[in-house]
Amino acid sequence: ERLAGLGAMASVALPVERVRERVAAWDGRVSVAAVNGPNSVVVAGEVEAVEELVERLAAENVRVRRIAVDYASHSAQVDLIGEELAGVLAEVVPGPVRVPMLSTVTGQWVQGPELGAGYWCENLRRTVGFASAVGVLLEQRYRVFVEVSPHPVLTVGVQECVDETDATTVIAGTLRRDDGGLERVLVSAAELFVRGVAVDWQALFPGARRVDLPTYAFQHQWYWPVGAGSQVGNVAAAGLAAAGHPLLGAAVGLADSDGVLLTGRLSVGSHPWLADHAVGGVVVFPGTGFLELAIRAGDQVGCEVVEELTLAAPLVLGEDDAVVMQIAVGAPEETGRRALNVYSRPAQAGEDVPWVRHATGTLATDGRAAARFDAVVWPPAGATAIELDGLYDELAVRGLGYGPVFQGLQAAWQCDGEIFAEVALPEQAASDAGSFGVHPALLDAALHAVAFVGLDAAGGTRLPFSWREVSLHAGGAAMLRVRLVRAGDDSVTLTAVDAAGEPVVSARSLVLRPFSPDQLVGGGRGVERDS
Repeated sequence: ERLAGLGAMASVALPVERVRERVAAWDGRVSVAAVNGPNSVVVAGEVEAVEELVERLAAENVRVRRIAVDYASHSAQVDLIGEELAGVLAEVVPGPVRVPMLSTVTGQWVQGPELGAGYWCENLRRTVGFASAVGVLLEQRYRVFVEVSPHPVLTVGVQECVDETDATTVIAGTLRRDDGGLERVLVSAAELFVRGVAVDWQALFPGARRVDLPTYAFQHQWYWPVGAGSQVGNVAAAGLAAAGHPLLGAAVGLADSDGVLLTGRLSVGSHPWLADHAVGGVVVFPGTGFLELAIRAGDQVGCEVVEELTLAAPLVLGEDDAVVMQIAVGAPEETGRRALNVYSRPAQAGEDVPWVRHATGTLATDGRAAARFDAVVWPPAGATAIELDGLYDELAVRGLGYGPVFQGLQAAWQCDGEIFAEVALPEQAASDAGSFGVHPALLDAALHAVAFVGLDAAGGTRLPFSWREVSLHAGGAAMLRVRLVRAGDDSVTLTAVDAAGEPVVSARSLVLRPFSPDQLVGGGRGVERDS
């Protein structure tokens, strides 16, 4: 009420430096109120001064428009209510932030206690540094921007900031003018989802379950072209249940015990991204893939923890080969633990061809508390950046050939003997992340930072060998922030969170062993063509 009628605001489509040159003529009666993008600036000040500026800019063919307010936020006029505002806000008692917040006042991440009356008074008085805040987020590799507002007005500024970089981002709103209901929010969530952003649909629709999309109405026949490597089929007709996982086709409970068997079929033809993981010149199913299978098996039988998983033999996938997989989960012991074994053999092998056991382990129900670390400030304060240029070329020389899907290590830092890393799936794989507990390529990329942990160099390049106490806390991530800590000469602990610092996956121990090309001989390579 004190400020109403005294001021005005307008948006100007010019760089902030040129706007400051223009407003200087009004000797403080007009000032820059907000910088929303490289060519998106808001000015505020006395009514007559703002109107004069708008007329002058319009005469210069500059895109400018008045904002429908009669006060001048973020200008000297706020000083008129400074003491009153401080008194009104004096009772505000700030606490620690739960959602990471980057201040447009300071340009820094805030912890929470500093958000008292003084901060908010300063917030209303000073220029809003929205564009610089977006720049900080882009530098720190944030790639999804959602404007939560009655109508998107800042998405243009965000896009301008993005256009100044080579970043690939997703930018969206939530509500729209004259379309502000729940349906609009769900449409916006769907727009994010189809662009590769993980959406927690279960939180939106408690009790709902994911089902396959129907085919044509009233026609129980497929008209979509189906490749030879596809796993389309009615498993229910064979007495099985769909496994609901990209690497598995079916699951069935065993009649003579409380065990479970999960099955699937793998090839480079049906899962092309696997071709991006080569060891010693041949395509090898990643160790993180076996962990993902173990996690899915645990979900099937109500076990939250992969207590132990040891890799016994590599699974080699030829260019035109296919293999069938079996994940056998034993009956529960008195403690609730269940034995786990992962097998494969060529897809068209006869019954006399033995199965190869690739992994063995134990599932358990006694999950520990979700491990996390403070990722509000990212990268961690005091961390030293690690140069990654040439990393994948060097790994290729060592025999580890990672294609684009597996080259997800974006940045790494060292701090107090710990390694922090940021990993993300490329766009072509991120859209599938929601189907996995944790996508094998994403977790594999996190392990590339093990190169900086300082394990015993004897034996050369190391690959995952044995996991202990692995817990998945949230599925479907397309990016991770990871902390790796050396636990021994050949082992590390791993903790991974999402961009908000919420736990995703943790492992109390991962043992990595040197690999030899000789180990790949007889590694379960199939013989059936599957192109």
